Amino acid sequence: MKKTIAIIGSGPSALMLATTLNESSFDVTIYDRNFAPARKFLVAGDGGFNLTHSEELDQFINRYTPGSYLEKSLRSFTNMDLRDWLKQIGIETYVGSSKRVFPVKDIKPIQVLNAILKELENKKVQFRMKHEWKGWNERGELVFENETGVQMVNADFVVFALGGASWSKTGSDGCWTPYFAKRNIEIKPFLPSNCAYAINWTASFISQAEGQPLKNISVICNGREKKGEVVITKFGMEGGAVYALSPEIRRQLTEQEAAMIFIDLVPALSTEEIKQKLRSVKSRTISKLLADGVGLNKAKIELTKSILSKQDFMNIDTLAESIKRLPIQLVGMATLDEAISTVGGISVNETDENFQLHKLPNHFVIGEMLDWDAPTGGYLLQACFSMGSYLGEKLNEDENRK
Repeated sequence: MKKTIAIIGSGPSALMLATTLNESSFDVTIYDRNFAPARKFLVAGDGGFNLTHSEELDQFINRYTPGSYLEKSLRSFTNMDLRDWLKQIGIETYVGSSKRVFPVKDIKPIQVLNAILKELENKKVQFRMKHEWKGWNERGELVFENETGVQMVNADFVVFALGGASWSKTGSDGCWTPYFAKRNIEIKPFLPSNCAYAINWTASFISQAEGQPLKNISVICNGREKKGEVVITKFGMEGGAVYALSPEIRRQLTEQEAAMIFIDLVPALSTEEIKQKLRSVKSRTISKLLADGVGLNKAKIELTKSILSKQDFMNIDTLAESIKRLPIQLVGMATLDEAISTVGGISVNETDENFQLHKLPNHFVIGEMLDWDAPTGGYLLQACFSMGSYLGEKLNEDENRK
């Protein structure tokens, strides 16, 4: 007789799990509070549908915190495996100039989702939408509220894929935490990740630089460095180069209520090379020297002026050193709902290497509801797909051995 599997949530990890499970061994039902599956998956594609990243696997795994927790699943279903699987279901991909992986031109997020849903239809996976999970009853049954009332569900295996706590309009709001807390499962507080960071800019700087990008820079925090770009906003700063340093920045903000980052405005030049250029270019002002000799644009020049005293800005030696290591103090984070992703949720110590809860046998947790972190660039989605695939293969293997 087939075993029953109840999957709660319908995001990428849940959908990948369902496509991986052997339909001859399992009857699979996906429950979700929304009217349609994968709401956050679709919203994530609004700014360019970045499915994964093409970098070499060992470096890829190093992007995650904690990397060791996800390593098995990431090696079991790699970034190349994801591309191959997408191709099998009719979704061709390409590698962009940033080495990020996207669907080929004109393929929209809804088309990717529909291709996955077609696979689930072929596997006879059932969906129960507008079913909101409300914990367990005294008999250990799953409790759902739906349009007709309350429904109790028993299943041989239960997999939770309820998401984190950002983008609440998609249903990802973390409201499930009390149900696990009642079972003495450790819940880490949710915190923003891959988000904007607050900076107390001067009014004069913002009037000159708001909305301007700082391109081809390197950002350093606590010894970690990330090359890329950021955008200056009235709130502070956002963009891939600071998103990637979220663990280090967040740790400082949590412990000290402020964090210090350093920006190398010209990674291609050494301090001595900058000094030589500043001394050799015949310009009338320091700003002209920076533009003509070092190649700084207006936003980078205005940023430097806003940080340095007039005396330091006029001193070529101090100026050159500052261009290579310009200190910026961050004083806060965007709200949870404004963040691209969150950390927090169920502690990874509450599960075994196969994502099974120690305190609830045959209950598993995958996706963003676990306390792990990754930068933007395809890493978040890849981890969700990898966890779903890994757990599916593990359940298949266990059932085949019986």
